[in-house]
Amino acid sequence: MKIIAGPHFRNSLSRRSLLAAAGGVAAGSLLLPRAARAVLRLDVTQGRPQPIPIAIPEFLGGQGGGSDVGRLLTSVITNNLRRSGLFLPIDPTSYIEPIQNFDAAPRFPDWRAINAQALVVGRVSREGDGRFRTEFRLWDVFAGTQLHGQQYFTQPDQIRRIGHIISDAIYQRITGDKGYFDTKIVFVSESGAKERRTKRLAIMDQDGANLRYLTRGDNLVLTPRFNPSSQEITYMSYDQGKPQVHLMNVETGQREVIGDFPGMSFAPRFSPEGQRIIFSLQKEANSNIYAMDLRSRRTTRLTDTAAIDTSPSYSPDGRAIVFESDRGRSQQIFMMNADGSGQKRISFGQGSYSTPVWSPRGDVIAFTKQTSGSFAIGVMKVDGSGERILTEGYHNEGPTWAPNGRVLMFFRDPGGSAGPQLFTIDLTGYNEQKVPTPGYASDPAWSALLS
Repeated sequence: MKIIAGPHFRNSLSRRSLLAAAGGVAAGSLLLPRAARAVLRLDVTQGRPQPIPIAIPEFLGGQGGGSDVGRLLTSVITNNLRRSGLFLPIDPTSYIEPIQNFDAAPRFPDWRAINAQALVVGRVSREGDGRFRTEFRLWDVFAGTQLHGQQYFTQPDQIRRIGHIISDAIYQRITGDKGYFDTKIVFVSESGAKERRTKRLAIMDQDGANLRYLTRGDNLVLTPRFNPSSQEITYMSYDQGKPQVHLMNVETGQREVIGDFPGMSFAPRFSPEGQRIIFSLQKEANSNIYAMDLRSRRTTRLTDTAAIDTSPSYSPDGRAIVFESDRGRSQQIFMMNADGSGQKRISFGQGSYSTPVWSPRGDVIAFTKQTSGSFAIGVMKVDGSGERILTEGYHNEGPTWAPNGRVLMFFRDPGGSAGPQLFTIDLTGYNEQKVPTPGYASDPAWSALLS
């Protein structure tokens, strides 16, 4: 059964088509030496990195205007890099050189004097067909070399996205890791009194902009999850009190019920290639884990115990599954092969463990841990060793990974008359940030980089 539901979200510009229209901005025309490799580099694998001081002057408005667009782009890039915790944007009032010519080399001594290690300069101009051309250069101030340069052509309604793509380019060039700014977050938006909250699926940019509601709030919705390979989500909905697993294309709004199950089903999640979903199904007092092939709709049972097995998550290569189970009398994290064989417990710490999620890098698993009324978000290695708590407090839950595996998002419910809010934290356990949403928010899921 296929239906068209609610407001539509359309991402009209693909990264692929945008990059096909983009070109490099070379330093050669400025007669400057080009480094064989970046002199400026931030190691994000050891401890707590010291943020890099970076100067981001307002992008110039070129031919046909672009001043307002330049200010917007500068703001988006500055806020993205600051929130990452790896960059320290310098106060523009301290700038010595006013950037007036994008095509001229910066006066590097002026930028060294204010301790800028990196400098971003940009220009926006309006083309004859109404599109904007955005150019930027990333400079290593102390080496006096250009690290990166690019230009993009886009329609006016995609300018914020260009800011995210430029932020990703800067992040990757300096850290060596892919960025995560050109991404979406789907979550459950909550409003109203606590005892009768309306819950709607919502989607937004990772910085909270461009929020759209995907459902109207007529039915309870839970656990939205992104397809790693497309702009599609799976989620739970209780239509007329009956639990159903849904698929929705967030670009078109097309929704499909993939099956009614004779019992409670929970936590659907995609396989890495997006062709299967995995979920748990409750029958009487226990629940077990099942996988469904989305092409044939064939369902395979993977666990068969008298316990509660739920919250499954695939490894990035699709060969293994991590899940939670109370078969050891308390909730713990278990692992098995993708076909259900080789089940083994991997968590042995004090307290109970839930909502395990495999990192996109494949090296660690995030989880929620409850001990003595405190809820913590932590990570452990895939063999259960090296457990680290990143943040703890009252009712932290539901970790989801940024596509580069460096940042986690989760929700925190302080209790009382208040409601849940979204937060991010770095893999190192530093730089906790609140994510802006118009109301209460829970159950976040992070998309892959937009295609």
